[in-house]
Amino acid sequence: MGCGLDGYLEEYSMEHERQHYVNGAWVDPLQPSLVDVVDPSTEEAFTKIAVGGPKDVDRAVAAARAAFPSFSRTSRKERLDLLRAILSEYNKRRQDIAETLAREMGAPVKFALQAQSGTGTAHLTRMIEVLENYKFEYVEGSTLIAREPIGVVGLITPWNWPINQIVCKVAPGIAAGCTMVLKPSEVAPLNAIIWSEVMHAAGVPAGVYNMVQGEGAVVGGAMSAHPDIDMMSFTGSTRAGILVAQAAATTVKRVSQELGGKSANILLPDVDFQTAVTKGVLGMMGNSGQSCNAPTRMFVPADRQDEVKAIAKAAAERVVVGGVNDAGTTIGPVVSEVQYNKIQRLIQAGIDEGAEVVTGGPGRPENLNRGYFVRPTVFAGVRNDMTIAREEIFGPVLSILPYKDEADAVRLANDTIYGLAAYVQSGDLQHARRVAAEMRAGNVFVNYPASDTAAPFGGYKQSGNGREYGKWALDEFMEIKAVIGYEAA
Repeated sequence: MGCGLDGYLEEYSMEHERQHYVNGAWVDPLQPSLVDVVDPSTEEAFTKIAVGGPKDVDRAVAAARAAFPSFSRTSRKERLDLLRAILSEYNKRRQDIAETLAREMGAPVKFALQAQSGTGTAHLTRMIEVLENYKFEYVEGSTLIAREPIGVVGLITPWNWPINQIVCKVAPGIAAGCTMVLKPSEVAPLNAIIWSEVMHAAGVPAGVYNMVQGEGAVVGGAMSAHPDIDMMSFTGSTRAGILVAQAAATTVKRVSQELGGKSANILLPDVDFQTAVTKGVLGMMGNSGQSCNAPTRMFVPADRQDEVKAIAKAAAERVVVGGVNDAGTTIGPVVSEVQYNKIQRLIQAGIDEGAEVVTGGPGRPENLNRGYFVRPTVFAGVRNDMTIAREEIFGPVLSILPYKDEADAVRLANDTIYGLAAYVQSGDLQHARRVAAEMRAGNVFVNYPASDTAAPFGGYKQSGNGREYGKWALDEFMEIKAVIGYEAA
């Protein structure tokens, strides 16, 4: 709509803030409890949502279970038509979603529109392309190999890229012929209400898509352990992902997880340092550093560290921290008080453990006296055993780590419990490819490429299992059946 944030929220979200979306209708919670939604720019609650409990999960799962037999037998054309209708309705609401994200999670409006809500369009468009050509069946020898929808899926999504993660789970679920229950983040829940309105307007059959607002330990826990949910797809912290997997284990359901990261960015000696350092700093600090695959550990030749420090300082000081509606703002606040306090604790840990503060440091930027705003911070002389090099900070905080030689850089980059992403920068593409082959990470980005929604997204080690995006996401929502003797031998 493009109206002001206050006007938008009054006009749209208030209608469904205290409801869930179940079986094709907005319904009141069976176990209601109110939770504040806080504007991170002001630190003040501006509305409340009603969160549910296990009975609400039971009702939503029952609706999804009842809808599965018929929806799982829909044709490719029917699902394509549905995805196209969802895309059309989604694009009508992108501005609404962007303005809502600015209010509830602190993304600058321009960034929220171009990047945050823009990813929804990109994933829906990609999934339509994938479904048009996806091979559900093929014969191998005398055996038919068939991919069939896994069943009822539970989807738990985070607050940092909320609509991105909703769409990149719901779209392949629809394409596969699954039915589903979504639990969005209770920290940034209003965009999920708009998404549910989009699904309703697109004519998604009753029971195919359901949404229950709730807290992770309550609603997420009930979904993970539910005997009538066949698969859980979770994006969030490694700690929470472990709890989901433990709860799901009792019913032996499939669990697909996209978890934390501590991604290395290796700058090889043959790269243009001015460009590589600048892009590395600005890319890492985008979304206020709240991206699981952010390149937070920058590895540089030890004899070039002083040069890198100067470039990184200049780049970080170009980052404008400010109000989400200000045209000049680069990054807004981080999402919550909990997140702000964690980042401040880790910045202080870096200082206490002897890292050099190149720029930034504790506290808010000088021009801001309230809101969860963090100073863009760069540390140098960081060792890989320091807390800031081990823990996921999830804020605009970069660590520069010197390395002796290439083998040392590779060893240090892989010395982490995480393995979501790695970045390699080189003036020689063949050289970059050789180093990329040594990275223990699910995604390796060579020379800051454009994003690719067809590339499988997911991690090694404690960054999770399973893959999202494109064909790989559709595979995740499928069971594989072998019909042996399908053809005469």
